[in-house]
Amino acid sequence: MSFIDLLSLFAIIAIWLLMIMNVILSVGGFIYYMQVGKGDGRIPLEKYPMVSVLVPAHNESIVIMRTVRSLLRFTYPKELYEIIVINDNSNDNTSEMLKGLQREFPGHKLIVINTGPEVGGTGKSNALNIGFSMARGEVIAIYDADNTPEPDALTILVENLMSDDKLGAVIGKFRTRNKYASLLSRFVNIETLAYQCMNQAGRYFFFKLCTIPGTNYVIRRSIIEEIGGWDTKALSEDTEISFRLYRMGYYIKQMPLAVTWEQEPHLMKVWFKQRTRWAKGNIYVLLKNFRYGFDKTAGPMRLDVFYYTIVYVLMLSSLIISDIIFFSGILGFVHITLGGFSSLLWGMAILVFVVNIMLTLVTEKNEFSLESVILSFLMLFTYAKLWVFVVLKAVWLSITDQVFHKEVMWDKTVRYVEMAASKEDDQDMEDFLDKKSRRKKNGKK
Repeated sequence: MSFIDLLSLFAIIAIWLLMIMNVILSVGGFIYYMQVGKGDGRIPLEKYPMVSVLVPAHNESIVIMRTVRSLLRFTYPKELYEIIVINDNSNDNTSEMLKGLQREFPGHKLIVINTGPEVGGTGKSNALNIGFSMARGEVIAIYDADNTPEPDALTILVENLMSDDKLGAVIGKFRTRNKYASLLSRFVNIETLAYQCMNQAGRYFFFKLCTIPGTNYVIRRSIIEEIGGWDTKALSEDTEISFRLYRMGYYIKQMPLAVTWEQEPHLMKVWFKQRTRWAKGNIYVLLKNFRYGFDKTAGPMRLDVFYYTIVYVLMLSSLIISDIIFFSGILGFVHITLGGFSSLLWGMAILVFVVNIMLTLVTEKNEFSLESVILSFLMLFTYAKLWVFVVLKAVWLSITDQVFHKEVMWDKTVRYVEMAASKEDDQDMEDFLDKKSRRKKNGKK
């Protein structure tokens, strides 16, 4: 067997291992979804805590009014939650819009913190720390500036958090509000449901492990105080705080019935920049915590260390090797003697990839269709391949940042005006609400 054959065999085995891992997580997530879906996610409390909702915002005039209005519609007792928007070094008219909302809703605790370059403008983590310094809540909730959560999202999250003292945080589910904006946003929608939501559900089902997303989650105030706030060097402040939380002996719960809708990138340059930032942040967290993977006192977070290592080392190397061999073979530079066996394994891997995604989409109304099957095939040969370039760019930036001692700055996702959101997108949200309403009625019966 030649060296090229060995490399090809390594790539096939690695990708199959990753595929099997994803299938197992999807099956676990599917079971968890079915279990949770029998109820409405509510765990009524005798006493509800004060909650501070933090919204970091940097040049968010396009989306901020829609977001704050949705936060003001929470069913959580009005007197028991405050909204703190950190307008962090913005140079658009975000401040004026927030002042208008304060005048429009004088009966709500809507607090706006305007920062300038002297204290702000250095990223989301710093903005959260500024907001936290003003927060009065026993529970802290985080929402990104482009989010429109469902009215009962905060109540569900808080009830689940306060029902178990071992819980450090509870995360909800986020859905794509603008999936029909472009082909890219449709890919993002599928990726979000299949890998960011379903995989989280599977990890929680099997291992009681979750990674906090950047939005739609609640966390105990005491934890933030104990760890000294968010790490201002972390671009993925959510992943970083998850690792610290597990080392403290807490665990994180996923509650998919607490839903928020968010605007996803619909242009390639915006998407590439966003995902590079995420990958760069995750690499920072992995390097910072890698040593804990071999520390028996680190608890279940050890599994997450290995999970991220598999994703960023095994997956990256196998995809690079397989693509190089594939294109070299087409150009006649190399010849693989594995022949039909190799082709069979690759074909089966493609089929498993699509079936795995379909298992996820069947749990969501209006997501499973012939169109989604076609999109999944297209995704594998286009969208999924871009991940390699994202990670390589993130690695390069991580190295150059260290060499040139670059400080963390706001690198937010560019927003755009949704023209009343498409009829299809609006219908998706309406169908979700109808489904939730029917579930509640059936529960009462």
